[in-house]
Amino acid sequence: MSGIKKLVESDPEKLGGTPVFYGTRVPIQNLFDCLETGETLDEFLDQFPTVTREQALAVLEESKERLLIGYESAA
Repeated sequence: MSGIKKLVESDPEKLGGTPVFYGTRVPIQNLFDCLETGETLDEFLDQFPTVTREQALAVLEESKERLLIGYESAA
């Protein structure tokens, strides 16, 4: 993926600026909430069909990379 800008958008006209999956009205937070409650990625995608598997996986990968880079920098 070519960066966070193509994964996430935040527009004051769309859900008051809540970060959403690019091209949708699905908050990124919904993905993490579903996973935290034990739902699978497939269950999330069934609930939010406007989000593609590629988008969800890219957001998870971006989150992982940012966490690991932050951790490695602090070590």
